[in-house]
Amino acid sequence: MRIGRPRTVLFVAFPDMCLLDMTGPHTSFWAAGVRLRQLGLPAYDCHTVSLHGGLVRTVEGVELHTRPVSDFARKQVDTVVVPGSPNIAELIDDAGPLADWLGKVAKKARRMASVCTGAFYLAKAGLLHNRRAATHWGMCELLQSRFPALAVDADAIFVRADNVWTSAGVTAGIDLALAMIEEDCGRDVSLFVARELVVFLKRSGGQSQHSALLQAQTEDGGATFDELHAWMADNLGSALSVEELAVKANMSPRNFARVYKQKTGRTPAKAVEVMRLEAARRMLEDSDRNIDQIARQCGFGDEERMRLTFQRNLSVSPRDYRKRFAG
Repeated sequence: MRIGRPRTVLFVAFPDMCLLDMTGPHTSFWAAGVRLRQLGLPAYDCHTVSLHGGLVRTVEGVELHTRPVSDFARKQVDTVVVPGSPNIAELIDDAGPLADWLGKVAKKARRMASVCTGAFYLAKAGLLHNRRAATHWGMCELLQSRFPALAVDADAIFVRADNVWTSAGVTAGIDLALAMIEEDCGRDVSLFVARELVVFLKRSGGQSQHSALLQAQTEDGGATFDELHAWMADNLGSALSVEELAVKANMSPRNFARVYKQKTGRTPAKAVEVMRLEAARRMLEDSDRNIDQIARQCGFGDEERMRLTFQRNLSVSPRDYRKRFAG
């Protein structure tokens, strides 16, 4: 548990930044402060800053009041959080002044962090040289090509490389903040924040492994089977054969298989496999059940069938997956 005086956290604003990149982590640290005060401990001292202060307009059109970074020149800065922008490809070319300040403040701050494409600013400041980093999945190739001396982890929700933290897109900034809060204050405080924000304390999987249900819902015409998908997710231990699914969809097996593939872009069997895989991943990360128990509960039948599915889809065994991701 942290003690002593409040730790100063600076959230760096710039024109066309993404609002949620900042407000997600900012709210996380604020919520941590609520719990810390309940425990009789000092809360985080959070400030929104920009190079020159004043109003900064986000890409969404919201104007933020900021303090100039010069206000903190003589103060002890604990953590600096840099948000990203969907226009980062254009912004980074003119980011020299901000990158210079980041390089300077990094020499005295305990921790530097970025959310989403904020990693481009840390990279331009030289803070990611020879380090692993995360960013929005759609910007991984650009970050790697612009800054070849760093190593982009395209699957990570967030990456900690010494005292430099980077995260994937937008809401991953909350995951990042929760991890930093847990490091500072312990699991009790970070779990309090997760409950207050109604988010996972440790999100399952990596950013490239999108939710099977969400993906199914966003496919063209996928809404046709929303109720069926919810039922499938609740009944993974059943056989979930085409015949069983067709009955639930009130269709003939042949017509169901054809329409399902047409609407969702995948066969019913593949959809079942993906949902079982996602459920197994969550259990491997968040539960103490043994591998065979998880295999049966998720409908694989036995450990070997689940192992083959993991290897085919993720190129890793369930046991190795647990070693990598288990909390």
